[in-house]
Amino acid sequence: MTKFTFILLLSTFALALSSCRKDIPEEPVPELAFTVPAHFPNPVYNFSNNPVTIDGFELGRRLFYDTRLSLDNTVSCASCHRQGAAFSDAGFPLSQGVGGVFGDRNSIALQNLAWNPAFMWDGGVNHIEISSFAAIVHPKELNIDFAVLLERLRGIGEYQLLFEKAFGSPGIDDQRFFYAMTQFTGLMISASSKYDDYLKGTTSLTVQETTGKALFEQNCASCHAGVLFTDFSYRNNGLDSEFTDLGRKGITNNPDDLGKFRVPSLRNVALTAPYMHDGRFANLDQVLNHYVSGIQQSATLDPNLAQGIGLNASERAAIIAFLHTLTDTKFTQHSRFSNPF
Repeated sequence: MTKFTFILLLSTFALALSSCRKDIPEEPVPELAFTVPAHFPNPVYNFSNNPVTIDGFELGRRLFYDTRLSLDNTVSCASCHRQGAAFSDAGFPLSQGVGGVFGDRNSIALQNLAWNPAFMWDGGVNHIEISSFAAIVHPKELNIDFAVLLERLRGIGEYQLLFEKAFGSPGIDDQRFFYAMTQFTGLMISASSKYDDYLKGTTSLTVQETTGKALFEQNCASCHAGVLFTDFSYRNNGLDSEFTDLGRKGITNNPDDLGKFRVPSLRNVALTAPYMHDGRFANLDQVLNHYVSGIQQSATLDPNLAQGIGLNASERAAIIAFLHTLTDTKFTQHSRFSNPF
């Protein structure tokens, strides 16, 4: 074989390989949209004024994980809201903010936020778009003046480009900041647990899980209602007879709200210990023991809990087994929500 013939054959092979590769479909660009799960109710926030884009979402993701959002560049939103724990601060009753200072309340899980009519344990924030603001300016959390934060971002070339790419023109302001954060946190939808598969008819619950489901519906679902496992109300669930934390009353100044806190969603609850607004219970068994024999009487106690909830050890175990079916690893492990840095 001559050198010319070899080169010709090699060129022919390369051309054929190139032709074959044209027949191989390219990897599709992943779609990104706010989609309401078929078995969920209508959301409170629907992104009509804040259309989701890949660039907007990715900007929000970077902001969520960036420690430069805190006064001393040490704490990010993700520091207290970790993906593997359903964006709670699992393992810590109270989270640490700037300077190692502990906060006042347990970091609540972030999931299905577009369905929330209000935020924080006391409902002190009433709109998803500004839900991050409270943590950013709180002296025990990120502890930075918001105007100072915006100036900091304006001085970072990377963010200048990212904001322009996300919104189509130069500029970093409060509205764009909140829109981007909302595109990221608003798409934190947890709807792929075993329980969701059960509702769709694609899996079955075990005997113990089925028993736990019935017990849960009988004893717990008046507050932890529907597929979101919360009715979004504020209730005194008998943790104390006297209150150092005013709860909802600190927002409304209504004496009837003393010691009342938001009913949290129980989705992914097996991942978010410790429990309650102050993280006083280390595990789910302690939570159920409280409802069985630990209720403290007070003027604002939820009347449904005045006599406690009668459950034996087997029934408590069944309820806990059911609660584990609410764990959604597709959500807590999805790369879309992971640290981009």
